[in-house]
Formats: sequence, structure tokens, C-alpha cells
Amino acid sequence: MTAAVRFRDLTLGYDRHPAVHHLNGTVEGGSLLALVGPNGAGKTTLLKGIVGLLSPFSGAIERSLSPGEVAYLPQIAEIDRSFPISVYDLVAMGLWRRAGAGGRIGKDERALIEKALATVGLEGFEDRSIGTLSGGQMQRALFARLLLQDARLILLDEPFTSLDAGTVADLLELIRRWHAEKRTIVAVLHDYDLVRERFPEALLLARSPVAWGPTEEVLRPDNLLRARRMCEAFDAHAAVCDEHAA
Repeated sequence: MTAAVRFRDLTLGYDRHPAVHHLNGTVEGGSLLALVGPNGAGKTTLLKGIVGLLSPFSGAIERSLSPGEVAYLPQIAEIDRSFPISVYDLVAMGLWRRAGAGGRIGKDERALIEKALATVGLEGFEDRSIGTLSGGQMQRALFARLLLQDARLILLDEPFTSLDAGTVADLLELIRRWHAEKRTIVAVLHDYDLVRERFPEALLLARSPVAWGPTEEVLRPDNLLRARRMCEAFDAHAAVCDEHAA
């Protein structure tokens, strides 16, 4: 397979304090990868690095896709739901690559938007303000926007947090469909039972990589214990290490 993303001795962080250390590895095209680890393990940081919101302190992230072929779903808590926009307009933003700078929405585009809304079960919500939506409805709308982006690489940060079981099942079906279409999916997840059931590959982070490979091997109790201890021992104020220091 062609590599979708490759990490070469990657270190990422904020304000000169590292959050991901010396990560090497390859996300193959068509992968369905769960990104797991304790709170503060660097999972969100890694997604932001892949999408280009953070630049590496050292090392590199190599992507085989253009920025327009990458879709990123941040944690729902990061989205300003007070912004005065309708569900229809939020979902329509997924067509920006197709519609161009002018943002022209014609008959064909309207049909695509309506189909995406129907796919996620939001028919009749078109004129609702996003501020009136429940958490599950908001996440459905964001997945509808992802559908319209038609990306080859899809990055999901905690997509199922605080959602009801029915919404989780529906969104998992969309992920299953994307995987069947050979798209590459990387999802930050905390439910290890769900990861074992639905995600064949996992990367366990604890600021540094702990294990990467088949899910059942990665989520062994000894690996999970090691990851927890590594995060507990991490100094959040440590400076970026200098591999060339004497």
C-alpha cells in the first residue's frame, strides 16, 4: 500500500514544551487506525500535526495527499456553537473544494447537501441554528459535512464523546463505509472495547509511542500499564530534548 502519512522522528508540542516525542511509523493508505492512550498522551496534538495546525519541533510529517484531500473533525468542545449559522450552511461548508472561492451552490450541490443530511438522519433540521442542537445532532451535522468533503484522509478527534448509543452506531456505520471505500481513517478514541471491536490497528501513545500494530497486541494490559505510568511520570514543563547535545 501507499503510505498516507509517514512520521520521521517526529516531536510536536506547544510553547517549546513537547507533547509527542520521537514518533516513527507509517499510516498506510486505507488504514482504520485508532489513536489511544491516557489523557494528556499527545493524541490531539498528533492529529493537529497531521492536518498542519502544528509544525514539528523536530523530525517530519510526510503526507502523500494535498491539504484538500484531508478532513479534520476536532473535539466538539472546540466548536463555537454560538456562531449564528444554520445546519444547512454548516453542512454546505463541506463543499468548499467543489464550489470554489465563490461558494456557488447550484442544483447539484443542493442535492448533495440534502443527501448528506438524510444519511445522518437530519432531514427537517436544515433551518435550525446549530446552537439549538443536542450534542448528538451536532455531531451528525459535522459528519454530514465530512461526507461532502469527500476526503481521502479523515482525522477524527474523540468523535463519540457523550453521544447516545444510537448515534454512535450510526456514525460507526459511516466510518465502516469510508473504510470500505479505501479511505484512510485515524480516530482518537477512549473506549477500548469499541476499539477492539471495530478498529483493526491501534497506536498507543503516552507522549512517546508505546505500541503500534494489530489492536489486540497493542491493547495488552502490560502496554496499557506502561502507558499510564509514562504519562504520570512526564514533566509537562520539560524543554524539547536536544538529540545532538553532548
